[in-house]
Parts: sequence; C-alpha cells; structure tokens
Amino acid sequence: MHLGTIKKTVKHFHLYCGSGGGAKGFNKGKARVGNYEAEFVCIGGIDSDPAGCRDFKKLTGTDATCMDLFSREQYRDFHGKEPPPGWREATPDDVRRAGRNEHPHIGFLSAPCKGFSGLLSEKMSVTKKYQALNGLTLRGLWLFLEAHKDDPVELLVFENVPRIATRGRYFLDQIIALGRAYGYAVAESTHDCGELGNLGQSRKRFLLVMRFIAKVPTFLYEPIKHPLRGVGEILDRRPIPGLVPGIGGPMHRMPSLQWKTWVRLAFVEAGKDWRSLNGLRVDNGMLQDFGIMPDNYAYGGPLGVKRWSDVGATVSGMAHATRGAFNVADPREFREQDFHGLRVNTWRQTAGPITTQRSPGSSAQSVADPRVDGHHKSVQLGVGEWGQPAAVVKGDVSVGTGRYAVADPRSGYGPDTHKNVFRVVPWGGHAGTVGSGHGPSSGGQAVADPRHPTGGGGGKYRVTDNREPSNTVIGASTTGQGAFALADPRHHDGALAIADPRPGERRSAAFGVKEWDNHSGAIGGESLPPNGTYAVADPRPDFLKDTERREHYNSAGNYGVVPWRDPSGAVASHGGLDNGRWSVADPRLEESDTTSPPDVITLPGANDKLVCTIRALDGTWHRPFTTLELAALQGLVDPEEELILDGMSDSAWRERIGNMVPPPAATAIAGVCGVTLLAAWSGQTFMMGSTPIWVRPVAVALMAAQGDVPEVRP
Repeated sequence: MHLGTIKKTVKHFHLYCGSGGGAKGFNKGKARVGNYEAEFVCIGGIDSDPAGCRDFKKLTGTDATCMDLFSREQYRDFHGKEPPPGWREATPDDVRRAGRNEHPHIGFLSAPCKGFSGLLSEKMSVTKKYQALNGLTLRGLWLFLEAHKDDPVELLVFENVPRIATRGRYFLDQIIALGRAYGYAVAESTHDCGELGNLGQSRKRFLLVMRFIAKVPTFLYEPIKHPLRGVGEILDRRPIPGLVPGIGGPMHRMPSLQWKTWVRLAFVEAGKDWRSLNGLRVDNGMLQDFGIMPDNYAYGGPLGVKRWSDVGATVSGMAHATRGAFNVADPREFREQDFHGLRVNTWRQTAGPITTQRSPGSSAQSVADPRVDGHHKSVQLGVGEWGQPAAVVKGDVSVGTGRYAVADPRSGYGPDTHKNVFRVVPWGGHAGTVGSGHGPSSGGQAVADPRHPTGGGGGKYRVTDNREPSNTVIGASTTGQGAFALADPRHHDGALAIADPRPGERRSAAFGVKEWDNHSGAIGGESLPPNGTYAVADPRPDFLKDTERREHYNSAGNYGVVPWRDPSGAVASHGGLDNGRWSVADPRLEESDTTSPPDVITLPGANDKLVCTIRALDGTWHRPFTTLELAALQGLVDPEEELILDGMSDSAWRERIGNMVPPPAATAIAGVCGVTLLAAWSGQTFMMGSTPIWVRPVAVALMAAQGDVPEVRP
C-alpha cells in the first residue's frame, strides 16, 4: 500500500446473477486514482435458479437470493399455468433485502436473453412465452430502480446479446426511457468479452451504461483490449481428458457418444463443420476412399516401414515384414562393398563379379535394361527410331501389339510430303497446281473467301441487319438454310426474351427483372416469371453480400471442429457438439499400446455409445470440449484448477457456464467503472485516460448535465 492510500469500498449487486461469473470478476476488479484505491465487494444477487444461487455462494462467498421476478401475468404466459400456492410477486423491498439493505455503487444486470437471441426463430420470439421473458428484463430494472430510489445507484451496467438492439428494440427503448425518468444518462455500446478478458473465445455482447448524473460527472474509459487467444494455449495446460482416470474431476470427463458421431467428427476438417463431410465419396453408406483400423492391431501395417527416429515394434515370434511395421527407413549412405544383395546396376555400370551364387539376393547381378523387353503388350503403338533395330517379328505383328512403326526421316516423306492436303489458299495468293484430287484431304485446295454469302442458298445462320432487306423467302426458310434471322433493336430491360411492343401479346418480357426504383408491370392472372416482368432486383439482403458475417445463419456450425491455435466461438448455454463448433482438433494423442492386440477386429455399431480416440486425417484427435474446458474458455477457472459446480449434470453445468458473464471480462469492466467512481468521489470532474473514451455516446452520457448535452471532442 502506498503511503497515504485511502481505501474506498465499491459495492456491487447482480440482478439475474446466475452462477456468479460476473460477480466473481467484479470482486477481482482493480482501480486507483491518486491516493484512492478501490476494493470491490459483492453484497448479493438475485436469480430464480436454486442451483445457480448455490454456485454464486461458492464462487463469490456471498449469498444469492432465489427469487422469481415475474409478474403474475408474465408467469402465466411463460409457464402456461398459474403460479403454485404460496407464490407472490417480488417487490422493491425484496430486492433491497437481497442486497442486505446496503447501498450498491454498481448494479450489474445480465437479463435472460433467449427471447432476443438470433438462435430463436422470429416466429417463436413473438409468442407469449418469450415476450414474457423479454418483459422480465424491463420489470427487473424497474424493481431495482425503485428499491434504491432514495439513494440512487451511481452506475448501472446492463449486458445482453447484441440482437436486443434490433429484435428487442421495443423493450430497449422502454428501458432507456425508464432510466432517464429516474435521473440517469444512458448510452448504448457493444463489446467483445474475449478481447476485454484476454480469452480464447469471441463473445460479442450488447452493453447499456447508465450514469446517475447528479453523482458521476467523470468520463468512463474503454478497457484495454487483448488479441484473442487460441484454444490450445488454454487447454494445453490441462491434461488430456480420460488419459488418467479422475484427473480433472467429473467436469473434465469425455462424454460417451455414438460411434457414428465419433466417425463424423474425425472426418470434419479442423476449422469447418459438417458441410466438409459433403466432399467424401460415399456409396451405399460406406466410405469409398478411407478405412478405420485400430492403432494397436498387431497385424496392422503389413510391410510397414518405421522412421529412423521411431521406436521399433515389439520383437516377437511373428516379427516378419509382411506382418507389421518391421522395416526401417535407413538414412545411412549405401556402401556397395558391404552389401550387394538385391542390388540393381544401372545400364552403363559394370556388373558385379560372376560367382556361383548368381541370384539377385547374393550380389549385384541385376540390371536396369533401357531396351524394350519385347513383350507383345509392353509397347503398344510403339514407334522405333530410324537407326534402331526393329522389334522381333512375330505372328501377330501390328502397331497395336508392339513397336511396329518407324519414324521415317527420308526426304520426300517428311513435312513437304502431301503439302496440299487441307491447304487453304489466301484470297490474294495464287493456287497450287490443279490436280486430280477431289477433296481437301487428297490434294484439292480451299480458299479463304472474304465475300459475304448472298442469295437464297448462302448465308447459313446469317443475321440480317434491321435496315436491310431480307433474302428471298424459299421453301427451306430456316436459319440453317439461309439468312432468316433479324437483329431486332427493340428490347426490354431485364427481359430474357424479345419484348414485342405490340399490344395483346401474352408472354412479353418473360423472365423480366425490374429495377428496385422502377414501377412494376400490370399484375395479371398468371403473374409468374415466365409470363412477364414479375421479378425484382432487391438490393436489401445483406446476407447475400456478406456470407462470412452471416455464416451462422446459413449453418449453425453443426459438428464444427475448432483448430488448436484458433479461438473458439462464444461459449453458449445450448452448446452441444451437434449444434455448433463445440469440438477441438487436439494434437495431443496417447501412445498406442501394441502389446495386447485383439484377436478379431470388430467395429462398434453405428448407435453404440462409447468414448474413443480416432486419429483424424490431420493427425489430431477431433473431440468435444469437456465441461471444465468450457469453463476455462469462459475464464471461470484457471486451466490448472479443478471445479465442481452444484449438481452432477453436465447439461445443467454447461447451461449455467454458457449463461454467465466471463469473469475476466467483468473484471475489466469493473476496473474502468471503479476509476470513474474514484474520480467522482475525489472531486475530479475530468481526467485523462490511457485508453480511448468508451465510445462517444458513453462519453456524452458521463459528462452531460441533465437536459444539457455538450459537444465532446476526442
């Protein structure tokens, strides 16, 4: 502690607190202004999930109140039934008691976001159930403001999914109006929790900052941003799941999946999802180009060759080159004087000494003969050189059965031979001698005639200009018989057929496309694209132009596999390996055990559930994230730590982990909020920060007097 340091307690309270990830992060917040230093203390939270409230106590050391904030009408709409006996609507006094009747300086609200999420269809989002859930956001804020209206909370931070700014605009406008009615300046912003918390995931969120104008006049500065980390940087500090039973606890266990699911994951390319499976060649449900064999199968890899640096296979009575990897890639220089077995001499090399042991395995007694071996099927359509001896003359001599053709260089039979065959004489050149040949291929000549064909018999497929007369109409009046096509200058914008201006034509402008700012044609009884201009060039759909940004809506990333060095997507409460990118290409693989080979190779059934390791095509293990790894990606635990949340259900754990605010991101937000509060408490109305002002609207909100918004310059 610095000499003269004044400790100031910053109390924070969490509405819709969940398991307490945000509260845990706020407790670690750090802030200092001059000789003022902040110490963050959590005074409570509220949530309707009993298990989440128990987690909150475990993670923060503070009790959370299990309370339903629905109104009676909202309860009926959401649950589809009346509340149970003894249920009552929460009041502002209940909210105040949940905070131990103390005054919080920061209120943090992370309301349920399912109704605003893009993962929910538009049709479902407008149902009574999800409208009631959305209305809970507004009701909770009103209860909190009413509970502390006698001593308003200095800063309110409202966090949600980015889509609330569009799908939840109606509720968001009411929230902003409510805040202003209670004396708060309000500003909207967005942030990436991964960048704020130095995480291995990208988690885009919406942020609404409320500042009580009478208490806080100081700027709020943006937290420092960090580059996203690769998942491997975080997971590499944790043991491979299942390698040592019990290590990591029950939250670090590998789920038991169907065999077909493991196979699908193995064939998904790292960084892609299920769509990469479309590139596999499958016939009648069977992969045509790949097979799966156990690593520890003794007879696997017949004629296998080990690397020079690899460990050899177990030496046993069945150690034979045809029964396993019992060969080695020897990098040492070959020395002829030491080993001549199975040596093949080059054509110009001296043969080895002739001995009584004249087999290929006894010395260098083989030769690579460049000459044709004479086999009747080895040189089909072969062409011999002029100075080369012919192949053996056999009974079935033909060019298709051997080298029975010759490249004849003699004068008179070279390029000048038959020089008039297919010859075309230029229009300004002279013809060759007129011979008896009857066609271009037998000496008859052709001419490059520059004249346009005329007359009834010429001009096949010719198109007549619109200003010149047509040729004579004859009995064979088709485009293939003469100039019976017309270059019609009349056209219709966007039409793929001739737009005939004559009235009464039924199919004018078929397949026509209208411009966005043009008027449409008359709507007829058969208003279809083949019958007229019934299509429009719509400039609005951004997803047609920005496929990368909206890839989530084209495919949810089912069976997606994240590369080891890339960050993951946001850890969500619904996360499952078959509905997003919830698997990782883990390069850490256990050594195979070849000492106990199975007698018979039996692959599991398609629906058999098991935990297995399949070495994917990229040499890694494509496997799901464990629940504890998801918690580490959220920053809830350090990679070396173990954690057991309330209960023993992986699905419940994952939902609560996905719903929470990442603690490191909350720590970053707490730090800048603490600096703003300390500056206000120390009497500073303006201060310079080392980071940019947290977006202009926030800066305006923090320095504006009520009803007076001055211009702010960066």
